[in-house]
Amino acid sequence: MEIVIPIFPNLTALDAVGPYEVLSRLPHATVRFLAAEPGPQATENGMLSLVAEGRLADHPHPDIVLMPGGFGTRALMEDEATLGWLREAHAASDWTTSVCTGALVLAAAGILDGIPATTHWLLRDRLHELGAVPVEERVVRHGKIITAAGVSAGIDMALTLAAEIAGESYAEAIQLGIEYDPDPPFPGGSTRSSRPEIIDLVRRRASELA
Repeated sequence: MEIVIPIFPNLTALDAVGPYEVLSRLPHATVRFLAAEPGPQATENGMLSLVAEGRLADHPHPDIVLMPGGFGTRALMEDEATLGWLREAHAASDWTTSVCTGALVLAAAGILDGIPATTHWLLRDRLHELGAVPVEERVVRHGKIITAAGVSAGIDMALTLAAEIAGESYAEAIQLGIEYDPDPPFPGGSTRSSRPEIIDLVRRRASELA
């Protein structure tokens, strides 16, 4: 089972690495980080790079596509080579998935037209503009497409996918193996549970980085 995670400059590291830690534990799974060209791809904070082992073009039909997000997705949404690869890969995949703003790239490729999907809460309106039906949920499945909300939700998405592939007990074992038992030190973490001033702070910081 070949799982391809496209990587690119200015991606969010956890979008790719969180699901990798889950999916790499599936039986007979080969998880590949691929890019337009092999080599290191700097994440959006500039202090960490992930390394692409090969070219996307050389792996056109993976069993699973997992599109991560990050500020670098803005450029990918207009990159026809990436969008074309996604369309071809999705046509043959068993599963097509995304984390955070990776959903915007799927939508730009036409993969999410008219179907429910999620992304980071700051970008749900953009998802609507691209033809998808935004849903305020952490993980959304529609047929073989599974989208995850922001960053850490990619772990939830990957565990959901693992259960579909290997069964709930196997997925639960992976969850225990990586000791995924969230107990955050502060309340919040979603717009439904965070204080208004915290939501405003995140909005301001995001606008400064845009």
